Amino acid sequence: MNTILRHPAREYARVGLETGVAAADPHHMVMLLFDGALRALGDARRHLAGGRIAAKGEAISRAIAIIDEGLCHSLDHRRGGELAGRLHELYQYSSRRLLQATVDSDDAPLVEVAGLLDGLRSAWVAIGEVFAAGTTRDRMPTSISA
Repeated sequence: MNTILRHPAREYARVGLETGVAAADPHHMVMLLFDGALRALGDARRHLAGGRIAAKGEAISRAIAIIDEGLCHSLDHRRGGELAGRLHELYQYSSRRLLQATVDSDDAPLVEVAGLLDGLRSAWVAIGEVFAAGTTRDRMPTSISA
């Protein structure tokens, strides 16, 4: 059976995400990474509460991949200097906490990391608003740097 017919909402979300990624500027791409990680953490918490251990592990793995392969790689250490280094350390800490949440089936690290990422996401939104108000699109930050 066609995937679209079996899971129309999931397919719609996938196509919407692909369209958003294809059309996104670098600043918005980082926003999509934060959103994806936060969504994966929410999924992990729901699966943990529902006793779906395998699904919890998959959701945590998605969050770790987004943090390690997306957010960490978006850092510009040359331009970002100490701030980029500190964010890298925070992302590494977050990944370690998520691994611990997997091993212990503990909700507390999921809540902690979601709070950290939500705070960073809020700061990233504010940065975008400042740049949008005072600069042109071609001067928007392309990666996380100072």
